[in-house]
Amino acid sequence: MVWYKVAKPTEYLVITGYNIKDIKLKKKAWILPGQSWTKFDVSPVNYTFEVHAMSAEKLPFLLPAVFTIGPKVDDEESLLRYAKLLSPHDRESKDVKELVQGIIEGETRVLAASMTMEDVFKGTKDFKKEVFDKVQLELNQFGLWIYNANIKQLVDVPGHEYFSYLGQKIQQEAANQAKIDISEAKMKGDTGAKQREGLTAQNAAKIDKETRIIAIQRKQEVDKEEKRIKSELEVFKSKKDAEVEMAKADLTTTMAGLSQQSKMAEVEAQKAVALREAELQRELEMKNARTQTERLKADFLSKASVEYDIKVQEANAEFYRKQKAAEAVLFEKEKAAEAQRMNAEAALFARQQAVAGELFAKQKEAEGLIALAHAQGVYVQTMLNAFAGNYVAMRDYLMINNGVYQEIAKTNAGAVAGLKPNISVWTNGEHTSEGSGDSSNSAMKEIGGVYRMLPPLLKTVQEQTGMNPPSWLGTITDFKSISNAPRFT
Repeated sequence: MVWYKVAKPTEYLVITGYNIKDIKLKKKAWILPGQSWTKFDVSPVNYTFEVHAMSAEKLPFLLPAVFTIGPKVDDEESLLRYAKLLSPHDRESKDVKELVQGIIEGETRVLAASMTMEDVFKGTKDFKKEVFDKVQLELNQFGLWIYNANIKQLVDVPGHEYFSYLGQKIQQEAANQAKIDISEAKMKGDTGAKQREGLTAQNAAKIDKETRIIAIQRKQEVDKEEKRIKSELEVFKSKKDAEVEMAKADLTTTMAGLSQQSKMAEVEAQKAVALREAELQRELEMKNARTQTERLKADFLSKASVEYDIKVQEANAEFYRKQKAAEAVLFEKEKAAEAQRMNAEAALFARQQAVAGELFAKQKEAEGLIALAHAQGVYVQTMLNAFAGNYVAMRDYLMINNGVYQEIAKTNAGAVAGLKPNISVWTNGEHTSEGSGDSSNSAMKEIGGVYRMLPPLLKTVQEQTGMNPPSWLGTITDFKSISNAPRFT
């Protein structure tokens, strides 16, 4: 089943389940199979309670407070956090109220413990701001927002009448201060009356003096203003006279300029008439020349047209003749090319047939080799079965049957044919007798035997490789008989 759900203006839909990674918040949505949904209200709620706190002097007091708290609707992350943690609970339930009250009481107690009672009482505004900021910081992790916070006046805890005693103290101080104020007011009244009488006489004399001074200053200012106005009138009159003279001079200059311009206009008109007559005469002569030119052009053009038509007819005839000749040559070449193409196609067909024949022969040959290999495989398998799986026995039989051993013997015989081995027999001429018994002589004889072995060894190396021993070791003389042993010098 599929449902379409719509939330109220103050509600949100929380959807989770199929095709949703975590949760999804919507005002309206389709609920698909495999999805779960619920609603939660985002309107704020008022929480009213009294916080029991204690100041730095360990004086307990009650702090009545009203907090308006709700989800932060303009922050999607806060809404998601609130939907995960608190939406399953009723906003006015005991659990949510205890959570909010616990946060507020904890932050208030911590802040009050760092302040004296006087600081708390006098700095209520700052105290409220500190509590608001710290509580909001803790509520952010639940997606809640404090819309309003109202902290009422502090109240005494029963048995601790701090504020009552403080009020009585303030009342007594106010009564005493009132008596002092009455005495000071009476003293100030008597003294003030005398001071007022003296000040009245002083002010009257001062006002008369200032009045006479002001009258004299006013008269001087009026005289000064009259002199200034007269001087300004004389200056203005002088300026106006100068402007009149300048206007007369400008008028005279203007009249002279206009007279000069009128004379120049007359001269220019006469010159313009002469120029126009010259231009009209020149245009007339030019038109006559163009007329004569057009007439001559017409004569030459008629002659050139006739000659052009004649040459065009001749050129067309020559073009037609060459065109026909080119078409004949082209036709011959096309026929030759077609014949070559036919020959090439015939040769290609013959080559294709030959290649197809060779391919067929190769295929048949390959099929024969395959059949032969198959037959040989069957033959070898039959032989191996006959020898009871003994591969060595079957190999020896095949080698004997195919004459392999005979071929190997012939090859070995051919390899050693013509060889002339050189055999050298030598002796050092010494014979040892048993029972000689002298150990020292025996050791020397062994060393001497090694030394006597060197000549025949070096001689053999010389005969086999052609290399002689180094000159510092000695030289070997040649010998011709067994009795004549090599000598090493």
